[in-house]
Amino acid sequence: MQIDDFSNVTLIIVGHGSTSNPDSERPVFQHAAEVRRRGVFGSVREAFWKQAPFVTSVVAQASTPRIVVVPMFISEGYFTEEVIPEAIGFKHQGEVDFSRVQRRSEQSFYYSRPVGTHESMTKVILARATGVLEQFPFPRKARMTDTTLFIAGHGTDRNASSRRAIEHQADIVRSSALFRTVHAIYMEEEPRIAECHLLATTRNVVVVPFFISDGLHVTEDIPVLLGEMHAAVQERLRLGQPTWRNPTERNGKLIWYTQSAGSEPLLAEVIIERASESLRSLETIL
Repeated sequence: MQIDDFSNVTLIIVGHGSTSNPDSERPVFQHAAEVRRRGVFGSVREAFWKQAPFVTSVVAQASTPRIVVVPMFISEGYFTEEVIPEAIGFKHQGEVDFSRVQRRSEQSFYYSRPVGTHESMTKVILARATGVLEQFPFPRKARMTDTTLFIAGHGTDRNASSRRAIEHQADIVRSSALFRTVHAIYMEEEPRIAECHLLATTRNVVVVPFFISDGLHVTEDIPVLLGEMHAAVQERLRLGQPTWRNPTERNGKLIWYTQSAGSEPLLAEVIIERASESLRSLETIL
């Protein structure tokens, strides 16, 4: 990857955040710390929509000549294409299209597309899937060609874009022929996570949650949908244990379940690539 001189750039990594779930913020701080450690940018700041430090304040306080905002979201949807760009002045309410680069006085501002739609997310998904098989061999390491991979997302009938990134990644991994079969599955759309055992053509199954954080959906909802007892999930949470034990047999399938894609260490590289591409591709507009 080409690295330019970004010493006069403030990188702002913006997540959704939550006032009730501390797990929501962790990937943003995790990856911001790693990007900061690499010293690629002059400054790296964390920001959120739903909690402090709020993205509006962080953008307003940035003092470097160039500022690039990278949304740490899975898909191009309501928050990344409407709420956040409107809040930080890239878009007026009701506009369909908007410029992702602006000149404000002596500063240049750039707004990138979300990390979840970047082509390098394929590496993140594969790292999660292969990593869990290596970490939990039973009775020996399962071969990928004897394994069905599921990429699990939230899904919603209110926004078609919410599933587009997941289906795109499933298509890419499927074309690689690394796994026997690959499917996109959803919490609130068809095909459903609870039905993955019907779709799997192998006994071995790996499920990668395509979410940014290991929040309630990842740690509680999906394990139950995969067949774990709700009481067992709650007890493991109380004890500070993983809510899914790898592998677990359910409905005749041996299921490995990973942490969220968003907490995979490789995502720091995706953030750097997103920011770098925005700075290079949009620079000529100014």
